[in-house]
Order: sequence, then structure tokens, then C-alpha cells
Amino acid sequence: MDVEKIIEERKSWLGWKNIAPLRQALAELPRIEEVEVTLGAWVTLSSPHAGEEERRRIEHAARMMKPWRKGPFDLFGIRIDSEWRSNLKYDLLRPYLDLEGKNVADVGCNNGYYMFRMLEFSPSFILGVDPSPLFFTQFELVNRYIGSRKLRYEMLGIEHMPGFADMFDTVLCLGVLYHRSDPIAALKSLKRSLKRGGELILDTFMIEGDEPICLTPESTYSKISNVHFVPTVVALENWCKKAGFERFEVLETVKTEPHEQRKTEWMDGQSLEDFLDPENSELTVEGYPAPKRVYIRAYRK
Repeated sequence: MDVEKIIEERKSWLGWKNIAPLRQALAELPRIEEVEVTLGAWVTLSSPHAGEEERRRIEHAARMMKPWRKGPFDLFGIRIDSEWRSNLKYDLLRPYLDLEGKNVADVGCNNGYYMFRMLEFSPSFILGVDPSPLFFTQFELVNRYIGSRKLRYEMLGIEHMPGFADMFDTVLCLGVLYHRSDPIAALKSLKRSLKRGGELILDTFMIEGDEPICLTPESTYSKISNVHFVPTVVALENWCKKAGFERFEVLETVKTEPHEQRKTEWMDGQSLEDFLDPENSELTVEGYPAPKRVYIRAYRK
């Protein structure tokens, strides 16, 4: 796989008619010196040189880039309260992360919120992968002022990870697997990018049960059209084994709650409350079990 050729070809996506104005706004943003970065629940940037005019221009560009699904961010006092309070997921995973000096990939990285947070561990570098030019542009807005040389973002998908064969000590893949019509092939792609003995940290939708079975939604799940399989934990473990992973470990299981995923002024569309049965929050609008996630760790053989 010539991944560099694919990367070069996809740069043309930044010229799409809905993306080009965002790229122009990004290019015209002011430079700000002496930026202080705080990697807390809110990824926060501050500077004595960020005045009212600088903030106005940054906020205008950021609002052009809606919806902001992952975050939150505080850019010089501009508080981008994203749809997902991604700090909750990060705080859940943080005790399991050991990234100092390591090569890390975040597959399905969205706008890079987790990439920015993981800088606290002083990794060697972090590659973010997501095929969305909108999310890539959001990332570039934030990293314009953070300016980390440890971060690289490419508009690629999980299927391109074999192009980074044997490169990573840790691969995170959060909220991606249920979008793949062949989850075992997707897991094999992730495995190829890991060094031998490297770890995969993954979360995906799950259903309760002791049998190795999956829910296969007829059309949509929580109004999401591209959810293909929702496994039991036993089925997920079997997928991982078939893909060549070992030492499967369940880290956490968590039900998605409205305080974690909700509408905000930075995400105007539908969110979790619209995806659940209004009469029974234990069910989706389609009548399936409400979203619950399992977080696992497994290692390449």
C-alpha cells in the first residue's frame, strides 16, 4: 500500500466547496505569541497577546467549522463546548495509558482532542488518522497555536493502517469499529500497524450476554445508518483472537449518558436525547438496547 500517494491525493479534498472557505479563514487567522497550553478537561490556550480582535477572528473561524463533536476547547477565552464531553472518556482511559517515549496512533481521531491530551505523557510522536477534511481543519486551528511537532494528522481511514506496518507501540481506536462492515478485517489492519507486543486500546458499542453473538441492526442504530455489528464482549474477544491479538482485557463498560453527549451551541444537530426512546431511555428509537460501550486492551502476538 502506497500510503504516501493516498495522503497526497487526499489533499485535494481541502479544496471542496464546503471546506475551501474554512481553509481560507484558517490561513487568515492571526499569529499569537507566548501561548500557554493547559491540558486539562478543557484543552486551554491563553496568551497576554490575545486581545479582543484576535479572539473575534478566531471565534468567527471556529464557528464556521461547526459542528464540533469532540472537545471541549478553550481558545483564548472562546469556550468551544463540544457535543461530546470527551474529557470523560479520556479520564476513564488515562489510568491505563503508559505512553512516555512511545509511538502512538489515534485511529478515528476526529479533531485531535485525545491527541492533544496525550501530549502530557511525552510520547515520541502521535499520528492521528481520520478521513474528514472538516475535522482535520479543526485540528489545524487548535494546533496552529499549540504548535506541537509531535503531532501528525492524515486524512486516512482504518483500512490504511497497514501502510504504517510495525510502527506503533500503542494504537487507540475509539468509536470506530461498529462503523466497519468487516470488523475482523479492521482489527487486522490495526494489528499490522503495531509493533510485535504492541497494545491496542479500543472502545465499541456492546450488548449484554454470555454468548458470542452480535446485534445486526436492520437499518439504523440510534439513528446511525452505518452501525453494522454490536457484539457481546465474548464476541468481541473472539474477533480480536481471529485478528491475531492476545491477552484480551476488559478495562471498563459504560452506558452513554446525556451528560456526556448532548446538543450545544457548537453542535446544532441531533444528539443522544434524540436517539433514545422518549418513553424508555434503556432503548434506542429503533427498540434496540441503548448505547453501551466496552473499553478493551489487547496485544499483538
